[in-house]
Amino acid sequence: MSTLDVILRRAIGNPDRTRQLLEACDAEKKLIDYIRLMWHIVEPPDRDFVEGRALHALCEHLEAVKLGQIKKLIVNIPPGCTKSLTFNVFFPSWIWGPCNMPGKRFIGASYAAPLSIRDNRKCRNIITSELYQSLWGDRFELTGDQNEKVKFENDKTGWRLATSVGGVGTGERADIWTIDDPHNVKEAESDTVREETLKWFAEVVTTRKNDIDTAILIIMQRVHERDVAGFAIMSDLGYELLCLPMEYEKNHKTISHTSLDFKDWREEENELLWTERFPPEEVEELKKGLRSWGGDYAVAAQLQQRPAPRGGGLFKRGTKEDPDRNINFVDTLPEVKQRARGWDLAATKDGHGAFTVGLKMSELKDGRFCIEDVFRDRLDPEGVESSLKSTAKQDGVGCCQDLPQDPGQAGKHQVKVITKLLAGYTTYFSPESGDKVDRARPFAAQWNAGNVCMVRAPWNDALISELTNFPSSYKDQVDAASRAFMRITIGMRESDGIGMAPILVTANEF
Repeated sequence: MSTLDVILRRAIGNPDRTRQLLEACDAEKKLIDYIRLMWHIVEPPDRDFVEGRALHALCEHLEAVKLGQIKKLIVNIPPGCTKSLTFNVFFPSWIWGPCNMPGKRFIGASYAAPLSIRDNRKCRNIITSELYQSLWGDRFELTGDQNEKVKFENDKTGWRLATSVGGVGTGERADIWTIDDPHNVKEAESDTVREETLKWFAEVVTTRKNDIDTAILIIMQRVHERDVAGFAIMSDLGYELLCLPMEYEKNHKTISHTSLDFKDWREEENELLWTERFPPEEVEELKKGLRSWGGDYAVAAQLQQRPAPRGGGLFKRGTKEDPDRNINFVDTLPEVKQRARGWDLAATKDGHGAFTVGLKMSELKDGRFCIEDVFRDRLDPEGVESSLKSTAKQDGVGCCQDLPQDPGQAGKHQVKVITKLLAGYTTYFSPESGDKVDRARPFAAQWNAGNVCMVRAPWNDALISELTNFPSSYKDQVDAASRAFMRITIGMRESDGIGMAPILVTANEF
């Protein structure tokens, strides 16, 4: 019996129930109406349901997921925007009951299992509530043998599992994945922890799909240039993006692009996302709290969904009056005084680790500096050696090659191998010491003064992104640029306190 038939039978005798059933009809069509109807089952009576266009945008995209129009979705949104309730509590229960799709299987993951379990419990509470059962209880039943807060099932073969990043046992495959805040904000700067999360995302999530129609939903605040959202976007994995910064920026780096042709409804610079939920004074309180821990980087990432302050971090993109002042391109290389290519080496086996980078920089006769070329790739050890040799040949003998030297005996052996490999070219080695930020400061000073240009080329965007997001980003190109700059200016003199005296080696020494 349809909901409409029930309404017609009961309309005369019970007007309150009739109103409820009419609301249920709306809830079956629109997720936002469902949330409005079921809100107080999971939230206390004194916490009113606050609507806003941001929440409507979330619901519209989840409705597209339900229809199969969107299969891969990233949502970047500030904390406190009801994202966990919407994606992990209301959406799964809406799919099973109001949408009459109880066979769907869900896996919900977060950086901490208790967070996923919390949402699983709330979702189950909605399903077992008197209101839900009175409206959609005839469409499925929860089974007694698997009805726990970590995992619960229904008699139509559907289930929902709560897990943590790094979890999910063998054999568990979902129709809909919801990955909600995969990173702990306080651990986002740890390369080791972050890379383990990316490895889990790349190797586990993609292999735990029921079929080609499985939907993967990533809902998170940005915490780092190389977080899960950044990795998925930069790796071109086919994700659609809904990006909702707290304050509107006409020149926001990350533009939403979804099959719904979504466009941010705001037009005024700094216009707030959700004034009903976050009025100006509340936003200022949020900023104050975030700055107390992570400074402007925390505000930029978690509120504005770009992991660097608007003008850039250590490397400023520009000024308020001239936002791109420091992005200087040349199509024809000016007269050059000297050249060097700085290297940052990394040998990887799985294609997901750090990049090997060789950045070629020149000092111009007019006193400026120019980035002429960037080599950047993930390579195995043999690939690193091959690329070193071919790049040096491309640069010619007039460009010295400057490389980092590993400590101890391994570093000495590395020097010997690479120097023989680069016979005929001027090659420098020096150990890395000190902080990456300290090593980058001399070059950053020239960049921020507008004294650096770059040859227009396909690698420009990736380099600019890394520079202006540093140190909350990849660091490979910055390290290579710092090394090249120091080679053609101060030669990494030990007395400068940055790095150590260089070792100039020629193949004849061996």
